[in-house]
Amino acid sequence: MSDFADALYTAAGLIGHFDAELRDIVLLSLGVSLTASLCAFLLGAPLGAALAVYRFRAKGALIVIANALLGLPPVVVGLVVYLLLSRSGPLGSFGILFTPAAMVIAQAILCFPIVVALVHRMTVDVWAIYGDALLVDGASRLRAIPPVMRIGREGLLTAFLAAFGRAIAEVGAIIIVGGNIRGYTRTMTTAIALETSKGGLSFALALGIILIILSMAVSGLSLVFGRALTLR
Repeated sequence: MSDFADALYTAAGLIGHFDAELRDIVLLSLGVSLTASLCAFLLGAPLGAALAVYRFRAKGALIVIANALLGLPPVVVGLVVYLLLSRSGPLGSFGILFTPAAMVIAQAILCFPIVVALVHRMTVDVWAIYGDALLVDGASRLRAIPPVMRIGREGLLTAFLAAFGRAIAEVGAIIIVGGNIRGYTRTMTTAIALETSKGGLSFALALGIILIILSMAVSGLSLVFGRALTLR
C-alpha cells in the first residue's frame, strides 16, 4: 500500500510539474486521436445515414458487417496497416510507417465502424418519424440526408465522442504502426505500457490520471453540448 501511495504522490508531482516530455505525449495523443476520430466521422456519418435512408439489396449485409466490425481486434488492424505501409507493401512508397500519420490511419479504421453503426441507428429512428414528410415535400433521399442529420445532431455528437473514446484509449494498433518512438510517436497509452513494463510506475500513473481526466472532460463536454443541441 505504501508503494502505491509513494507512486501516487510522485505522479501528482509529475502532473503538477508537467514537463516537456509529459506535455508532448499528451498533445500527440490528443492530436492523433482527434484527427482519427474526425476522419472516421466525416467518412462514416454519411455512410451510416445512407444505410438508413436508402433501400438496396446488400443493405442488410452491410449493416451486419458494420456492427460486426465494432469488435474489430486492434492488433489485427495494426498488423494489416503495417503490412500495407511497410516497404514491401502497396503503400510503402509513402514512407509513413512509424509516423503519427500511420497511427491516425490505424485509429481511423477502428473508429469507422463505430461511427457508421451509431449514426445508422440514430438515423433509422429519425427517418421513421420524418422520412415520409421529407419525401412528400419533394426531397430526394440524397437531399433528405442533411436535414435528417441536423435533426439527429445529438446522435452525431454521441457517435463522434464514442469514436474519440475508442481512439484515445487505443494501444495495440498504434504501437505496431507507430513504434512507440520517444518524442515522436509515443502516446499516453503506449507510454503507460512501456513505463509499467520498465517499472516506472509513477510516470505511468501520472499518464493514467491525465487520461482519466481527459475522458471525464470529454464526457462532461458531451453532456453540455448535448443539452445545448437539444434546446435548439
